[in-house]
Order: sequence, then structure tokens, then C-alpha cells
Amino acid sequence: MLRVKMYLLLGVLFAVIYAVMTVIGLYLGIANFYFYLILSLGLMFLQYMIGPKIVEWSMKVKYIDDKQYPDLHRMIEDLSEKAGIPKPRLGISQVEIPNAFAFGKNPADGRVCVTEGIISLLNEDELKAVLGHEITHIKNRDVLTITLLSVIPMICYRIAWHFLWFGGAGRRRGQGGSPVLIGIAAFLFYFLTNLLVLYGSRIREYFADKGSIELGNKPSTLASALYKLVYGSARMDKRALKDVEGLKAFFVNDPSQAVKEIRQLKQLDLDQNGTIDARELEYLRDKDVKLRFGDKVMELLSTHPNMLKRIKHLSSFEK
Repeated sequence: MLRVKMYLLLGVLFAVIYAVMTVIGLYLGIANFYFYLILSLGLMFLQYMIGPKIVEWSMKVKYIDDKQYPDLHRMIEDLSEKAGIPKPRLGISQVEIPNAFAFGKNPADGRVCVTEGIISLLNEDELKAVLGHEITHIKNRDVLTITLLSVIPMICYRIAWHFLWFGGAGRRRGQGGSPVLIGIAAFLFYFLTNLLVLYGSRIREYFADKGSIELGNKPSTLASALYKLVYGSARMDKRALKDVEGLKAFFVNDPSQAVKEIRQLKQLDLDQNGTIDARELEYLRDKDVKLRFGDKVMELLSTHPNMLKRIKHLSSFEK
């Protein structure tokens, strides 16, 4: 079902951009039209090529060999072998927030990084479940998918910017239509397609969770790891959260939502021991999850699913 949703999303987004190009092409001079299209595609290609270096620099990544962290290397090697991909490079990110992330242009260029905070927070099984989540991101090539999808709102934004600020000076003479109205319409398309890209980003998190389980990790172990990551992020100060704001889409969870999410998740920890076990996850499976209107709006604008819904989805895999 998740895969069907992703395919439908791809179809809708490319249908939208085709419609926008067709309509705007009637009003915009052909040279300008291709200029903005090529510029957007060029920016996307540049982002694809230098993106890994930007992530390394921003997240203070230091790559490690198997002598420094042999247990981490063993887990990565085992998971990548099960996933059928080359072993990714392993790195440590020198940031305070407990988390992990994966990036790279393709599976052969895959890199998996853990922050210093996550190693002391999770036990070995929980850490392996999180690494399985990240390995699945690399296997699914979903970083590339989101990069490709992101170009669509970018194109809509640049078309809107052109018409709203330059009044469609390149339009063919004798054609009707208000440049300002066209700009507003393009901006509306930008907003709507950006919401769809965020939706696609949330879907890929569900895919990665499912992939971690398919690699042999227990649903309750991954749920417990997610719970601990939310709790660990909620304890961080605002400065630490601000330092990673621009790259939180790469993380296992959204640290900026942690304070709100921890209030919802506390109800799952029935014995109040700081973890979620199989019995507690099974209890959630038979329980209806209802979000407040504000939580639903926040999820629409987030790169990650609401954590309560996400763990509820994990409960469907618990046997």
C-alpha cells in the first residue's frame, strides 16, 4: 500500500508540472520558459552532486574505521549484506542530538552516520534497528527520489517569481491574461506541490521502518528506539535543535517536534521504564489513535510522520 501511494504521488506531481508548463508556456516567451526550466534542473543536479559534501560539513561528520567502532561496523556489514547493497561508509556526527541519518548519491556511494548522543542512549538491538532503517533509505534510493520530486515546487516557485516581479515581460503580444494572476496561480501550485513532497518524505519514513523489520529487527525494538530518540531530543536545548534545523529531514525523527510528541508517547510506556516492549506495542495495535487538529496540521507541514501514528503502524507488524 505504501508503494502504491508513492507511485500515485509521483504521477500526480509530474501531471501537475506538465499542466503548469503547458499553461505557462502560453504566456511566457519560450526562451524565458526554457531558461527557468534549465536553471531549476541545473540547481537540482548541483544539489545532487555536492549534497553529500554539504551534509558532511553541516553535520560535522568524521568517518571511522572498523578498529574504532567494531560493533557498529559489524552491524552495518550484517544489515547491508541482508539488504543486498554495498557496505556504506560509517561516520560519527559530532552533534549533541541523539539520532542517525543516511545520505549519498546512490547505494555505491552510501554513507550511514550516527551522532555521538545516540550511542550512549540506545542498547545494541535498538541501535541496530535504527541502522536498519537507515540502510533501507539507501537501498530504496529515496534520497534521490525526494531530490527529483523537490524540483517540481522549485520550478513552480521560479515561474511565480518571474510573473509576480517582472509581469511576464516575455509574453507573446496579443495574448490575454493577467501576469499577476498567473504568478499567484503558480505560487499556489508551489505551495500545494511542496505539501505533496513533504507527504512523500513522510511515506519514505514508513518504508524505512518496514525495511528495518524485514532486515530482522523486531517492531517493538524499533518502536522503543524511536521513543528514546524523541525523549532524548526533547531534553536538548534550543541551540542544539537550531544547529540541525536545515537537515532534520535526514534524521530518523524530527527533533523539533520532540517536546510535543513525548507527551503523546508517554501513554504507551505502561510500566514507565523508558522503553516500549512487545506487550505495550500490542496494546497500541488494538487502540484507536486520534490526533488533535493542531497535530494534524503540524504533520502536514513536517518531513516526518506523527510519531504516535508511526509507532501505531509498527504495531501492525508485531506478531
